[in-house]
Amino acid sequence: MFERVLIANRGEIACRVIRSCRRLGIRSIAVYSEADRDAQHVRLADEAWPIGGPRPADSYLRIEAILDAAKKSGAQAIHPGYGFLSENTAFSRACQDAGIVFIGPDPESIEAMGSKAAAKHLMAKHAVPLVPGYDGDNQDNAFLAERAHEVGYPLIIKPSAGGGGKGMQIVRSDAEFPEALATAQRVALAAFGDASMLLERYIEQPRHIEFQVFGDRHGHVIHLGERECSAQRRYQKVLEETPSPFLTPEKRAAMGEAAIAAARAVNYVGAGTVEFIVGPAGDFHFMEMNTRLQVEHPVTELTHDVDLVEWQLRVAHGEPLPLTQDEVVSHGHAIEVRIYAEDPEQNFLPGSGKLHNLRLPVPSRHVRLDGGVVEGDTVTIFYDPMIAKLIVWDADRPQALERLRQALAECEIEGPKSNIAFLERLARHPAVVEARIDTGYLDRHLGEFVTGQREPDACTLFAAATAALLHDEEHVVANPADPHSPWANADAWRVGHAGKRVIAFTRGESRFEIEAHGHAGDYALRHGEASCDVHGARLDDGALSARYDGEAERHALRSNTRRVLLHDADGRRWRLDRAAAYAWKSSDSSGGNQIIAPMPGRIVLVKAGPGDSVKEGQELLVMEAMKMELALKAPRAGTIESVSAAQGDFVEADAVLVRFAN
Repeated sequence: MFERVLIANRGEIACRVIRSCRRLGIRSIAVYSEADRDAQHVRLADEAWPIGGPRPADSYLRIEAILDAAKKSGAQAIHPGYGFLSENTAFSRACQDAGIVFIGPDPESIEAMGSKAAAKHLMAKHAVPLVPGYDGDNQDNAFLAERAHEVGYPLIIKPSAGGGGKGMQIVRSDAEFPEALATAQRVALAAFGDASMLLERYIEQPRHIEFQVFGDRHGHVIHLGERECSAQRRYQKVLEETPSPFLTPEKRAAMGEAAIAAARAVNYVGAGTVEFIVGPAGDFHFMEMNTRLQVEHPVTELTHDVDLVEWQLRVAHGEPLPLTQDEVVSHGHAIEVRIYAEDPEQNFLPGSGKLHNLRLPVPSRHVRLDGGVVEGDTVTIFYDPMIAKLIVWDADRPQALERLRQALAECEIEGPKSNIAFLERLARHPAVVEARIDTGYLDRHLGEFVTGQREPDACTLFAAATAALLHDEEHVVANPADPHSPWANADAWRVGHAGKRVIAFTRGESRFEIEAHGHAGDYALRHGEASCDVHGARLDDGALSARYDGEAERHALRSNTRRVLLHDADGRRWRLDRAAAYAWKSSDSSGGNQIIAPMPGRIVLVKAGPGDSVKEGQELLVMEAMKMELALKAPRAGTIESVSAAQGDFVEADAVLVRFAN
């Protein structure tokens, strides 16, 4: 086995590889950018080497810098993780030329599958089912429009060199095609340096099912079952599971054989994933092959009781696969979700900032956490804003879903906004529970998962106020030196009458005030016209139990001096921030007179200029930040006074980009 392995990556996947190396007694060598000098993968590795500036192009994409670190550190092999250089033919070949083992497939295999068009030609020769479309070399826009008309609508435009859904556009008519093609080409050129496109017939309401394949240098190729990845938003996976609840045993066997055929077609060595698009009737078609480890590989590990990173290391060292196809056995059900620093209420705007509080469930045989940050770390603007992957396992799918809900309920993040509440709604939604979600469902029904700034009902407010009252009575002591003093009681007692306390919360721009009488778990509460008598209230082990107007309820809940976080009877998450009982708030009427940058990023399009009259909601600029494009729209109708950014400019967060005339 290797003695020294360099991990050419960062974050969660680098930490994941380091753990397997440590268990196998391999010395792990990390590389890091200036932005990552204090990152967890740097701290976990046995040694770490700097490779450049904070931007990926200045560090994690610098082949020469990584190879130089490998040579100086004495690394025998390089694990590329996923993303960055993991599917880069030049990097694989450079490792080979430098006499360093690339822990992945040969450059020829990567090259064969790196172009979607070339891969489809190859798959056709090996009888792997394909979707009708065009994947030729002629990339003239007019010619592509003609081919699109011939293929028929709806169709999908895909960057030939791309992955991860970047740049893909769905088109439903000839009239839509030119603008969609221009958008796809622009994104592809920026992301992959190649604007080549391919066209495919778009299968309505499809499933996305991928097969984990593995090959060695002794001619063996096997698969380790499938992963259902149909819960997607804009082609980005948000929930993955195995086994697929959609496949029959017969269909699973047929797809597994096709996946192995695809891998054999390129003499595949190492871990790879063959992805299929599956129609409602069960017809399946090859989509692409990812020549690397997938983000969602842990669900396969939990159901097959294997370590795929260990397999990668052993196969790269020349060892045969540890199992034959007949020996592959799956047990139970596993589900993975990705916890991101992003704001689902603001079109999933990526976030950044310090993680002041990061509370995640305790790992167990049922719960696994793969992360690259800890409390106190900063989610940086330069990379993907993933905080952690949460993976659960249980004997069957219903139990695994319940494990997922329980684990999500234990999560709490203070700092950048997160998608936890969105994931909780996803895990309870009938389309997921009933296993009928398709790849477009989230985009078609996003309002069912992102409900905006809903206001809590009176029952939720009364539960939150009860928790706040109990917390204050336990922690607010006026005279701790004499706990028997009447002044030590936080019960608002007054001479001659029962005292009244006001508990105030804020949620977004809304403020809620609850009047309270009583103490020690017995309260009379009022909010507006609603009232409630609470008796026997207790906070115990992360839960609030009480009788509300005689009806007993229990809420999962955490409370402190700053906020109350609780789950209502339907499992919805509510975060209510504590506020001063008596306060005034000034108004700012200037907010509609400007557009500011929501985060650092690069301006890719400017669609309006000084003197232009615009409508409310009109798209004025397009900004690229944290691997996605953000459309910045007019907050109101009016005339533009000035535009402070040009195409290609890098702007800082909160920079004023557009001003409106008063």
